[in-house]
Amino acid sequence: MNKPMRWPAGSEPPQGRPRGASEAELLELEAEYCSHGDTVHYTNPPKIFDSCEGSFLYDSEGREYLDLQMWYSAVNFGYRNPRLNSAVVRQLERLPQVASQYLHREKIELAALIARDAERKFAEKGRVHFNVGGSQAVEDSLKLVRNAKKGKSLMFAFEGGYHGRTLGASAITSSYRYRRRYGHFGDRAHFVPFPYHFRGPKGMSKEEYGSYCVAQFARLFESEYNGVWDPKAGEAEYAAFYVEPIQGTGGYVIPPPNFFKELKKVLDEHGILLVVDEIQMGFYRTGKLWSIEHFGVKPDIIVFGKAITNGLNPLAGVWAREELINPAVFPPGSTHSTFNANPMGTGVALEAMKMMAETDYETMVMEKGSYLLAGLQDLKRRHKAIGDVDGLGLALRMEVCEPRDSFTPAKAIVDRMVDEGLKGDIDIGGRRYGCVLDIGGYYKNVVTLAPSLHISREEMDLGLKLLDALLTRATRG
Repeated sequence: MNKPMRWPAGSEPPQGRPRGASEAELLELEAEYCSHGDTVHYTNPPKIFDSCEGSFLYDSEGREYLDLQMWYSAVNFGYRNPRLNSAVVRQLERLPQVASQYLHREKIELAALIARDAERKFAEKGRVHFNVGGSQAVEDSLKLVRNAKKGKSLMFAFEGGYHGRTLGASAITSSYRYRRRYGHFGDRAHFVPFPYHFRGPKGMSKEEYGSYCVAQFARLFESEYNGVWDPKAGEAEYAAFYVEPIQGTGGYVIPPPNFFKELKKVLDEHGILLVVDEIQMGFYRTGKLWSIEHFGVKPDIIVFGKAITNGLNPLAGVWAREELINPAVFPPGSTHSTFNANPMGTGVALEAMKMMAETDYETMVMEKGSYLLAGLQDLKRRHKAIGDVDGLGLALRMEVCEPRDSFTPAKAIVDRMVDEGLKGDIDIGGRRYGCVLDIGGYYKNVVTLAPSLHISREEMDLGLKLLDALLTRATRG
């Protein structure tokens, strides 16, 4: 017989959480009973939040923290968005669950919306397949690619690229530390330099450096002895190139506008598929539904997730061209997850897509992004610790460097900024605030900014003041 669960004395659960447990007690429980495998504690001790609203998180004492990263861009439309929260309630009350061998309206209508939008934009008929997380959707895309390319398992991907940490996805993610303990299925990707202009060769414009990177990639196909191309058979050993149009974990690196057109030309000439990872940049983060739209190329496959449900329910998916995903080539049973097109996820995602169609997010996001970028440029003029700022829509970056040269990566300064932001004691206009930041970049020295798309002008001004105060604190002395 199973024994009943015993809670620590004085912390029995009354309504879903231990009664009377202090933050110190919660942290003791976390240290003893929670896996740390899916957690990165930016601070010691880690921060516990209690509630949220709009652009803010709140701790148990009611202190407010302006969130400038919105759960890694999963909450594009603000915490507790009333319209999307209401969609969750409606779905919960009508059809919260159904086995995946049956159909439900939300799955069908959502797939049709995404596919029809892609057909209008890319002039390609396609279909949509759902799953529960970004890494799982990447895995599904790998099956589509291997199937289309007769089982070829070699892929190209970018240095600084991130596509997930499942075994297949980690093989095309550039960080070795995600593979070191576990290996991976198939073959590790061939990682190609991304046009990271700030840290590229000096003396080139951003566009020139983009063309240079493409030329270096194209060189691989000049001779069979470069290892990727058989000119007699006219066949590449590599099946696809996985790209983030704007690098996410890599530090919101934004390529020049000519880059992907030139890269796609090389891929098309050699029969290599273009798989676009929009998991972090999709759903108007950059001012377009898909960030690849800024660059004028047609993807073969799009992988999406995160903000499609505003973070309210796990849902991700893949759009692929008809010839890659039609039932004759990708039949029932090719891949499966119990929760892959769950009604709660597809229900709220359908409402989110309708909201996006009814609102001019493109104009709104580009205007707000321009305003914030101008503010970051002003901070750069006043703080030698800022080496570079850039942005596209509301995906913005601030690269923090050693003040002596404004170039050497300064991870320690960024770490101090994160710690100071979570203290919740920054005085702005007689009121105390905290600030939630996310850190990325090749050297973990980039503040990646992904605020709510609904952030107000007053909140943007507050954010700039908080960044100013954090930079001053972190570089003091």
